Amino acid sequence: MSYFMYDVMGGAIDEPDPEAMRQVLDGLANADDEHPDVSLSHESGWCLSAFRSGLLIWENTEDGSVAPVEMREVTREEILRLFQLLAAGDIASIAALPWRR
Repeated sequence: MSYFMYDVMGGAIDEPDPEAMRQVLDGLANADDEHPDVSLSHESGWCLSAFRSGLLIWENTEDGSVAPVEMREVTREEILRLFQLLAAGDIASIAALPWRR
């Protein structure tokens, strides 16, 4: 399975391991209005975007008919867990969570 991350400055990291994911999440401390999030995208088109506030957005960037959904106040450890699920291609487990439109 192929996946990649964008850090807070938009730099791409191919198939990061959990430690690299953790480092990218640490970069949220430097987020600003122009660079507010980090994300992990899977080859299926599914993407998780995380913001410093704990906002997490789940969307399919390749299917415009699927509306993005969100969760708020998500902990850093939960974000890391979900990034790892997405990297493994476990779309169903992420989709089953209590997302809000």
